[in-house]
Amino acid sequence: MTPIALSVNGRKVQALVEPRTHLADFLREHCRLTGTHLGCEHGVCGACTVLIDDEPARSCLTYAVQCDGLAVQTIEGFNADPIMQELRTAFSREHGLQCGFCTPGMLIAARDIVRRLPDADARRIRVELSGNLCRCTGYLGIINAVESVIAARASKPTAVTSQAAAPPPAPLQAFAPTGEVARASMAAPTPAPEEAHKGWTRFEESFVVARPPQAVWTIFADIPAVAACLDGVELTEHDASTAKGKMTVRLGPIQAGFSGSAVIERDDRALRGTIRGAGSDRGTGSRTKGEILYRLAPEAAGQQTRVFVTVEYSLQGALAQFSRSGLVLELGRRLVADFAANLNARLVGAQMRAAPRTPFNAGRFLWSWFIDELRRRFGR
Repeated sequence: MTPIALSVNGRKVQALVEPRTHLADFLREHCRLTGTHLGCEHGVCGACTVLIDDEPARSCLTYAVQCDGLAVQTIEGFNADPIMQELRTAFSREHGLQCGFCTPGMLIAARDIVRRLPDADARRIRVELSGNLCRCTGYLGIINAVESVIAARASKPTAVTSQAAAPPPAPLQAFAPTGEVARASMAAPTPAPEEAHKGWTRFEESFVVARPPQAVWTIFADIPAVAACLDGVELTEHDASTAKGKMTVRLGPIQAGFSGSAVIERDDRALRGTIRGAGSDRGTGSRTKGEILYRLAPEAAGQQTRVFVTVEYSLQGALAQFSRSGLVLELGRRLVADFAANLNARLVGAQMRAAPRTPFNAGRFLWSWFIDELRRRFGR
């Protein structure tokens, strides 16, 4: 996984991505900007066209890591752009769209023509749009729409081709900040969970550890010790602020091994921290990313510690079909409870499980949950 930092529609985004991830997939799956469409995935149809540093580019042929430090603008980022507003009106008026699949890339290419070629005629517009294919319209309505916008702007001597960025769309979560960006994000106000992670699964839990807060805080800085308290986790590499490893999960006949990395932030004064990470399983093609926020508070006159935990994550791929909210929440709470039990055992010096770690058996848990539900509903 490679850390990248870029601007998407005027917002700073940091992420951990595989080097092979294309920009189009990053925008759609990581940033949830699904206005960028994937057609041929060979750079031929133009449906995936976006702006990279204000120049049109095929996002299906561009790697996300190539955009590190650059500015990317998708169709969602033009809401206040006057040229785009005129083009949208013209496309509707001239019947320049039908199914709409090619339209986002077509509009971005058309906007570039209007800005770059204010004297373009219909013939030149056809040449410029030859890299954007449409299976519905026959192109005449599209050509007429672009030509009408150019003519209308030419008739207004004071017309200005604005390059102003659109107002911010729905916030994009920076789930893996590094370096100075990470320190800045810790100081910034934390956005409301429903804004920061729209569509993610979220749950909150707390547990008590039989040690003072400072002792618990110290062990939380010991990454191998924390990993040892998590069933199915294997730590492969770590330092004070990052960790790489693998978590094995078994769900009936399916066994998935999520390999990934995480960035760790700690606030020593407030006794709180954040873990942001992402991972993938090649066997099932599933991907996940998430964030864990934890905070320590004294209890029993400072002799014990209550740990408050907030977990937010998203799951994509084959395993996402198991993400029914009720089961997922119960599964998450059971994981937290098992972690708390293992942590308490470690702090009192009990023998911990030896490596290699056994995979977390989610199937056994789901069956147990199902039996408990039947007993609860039927009073047996």
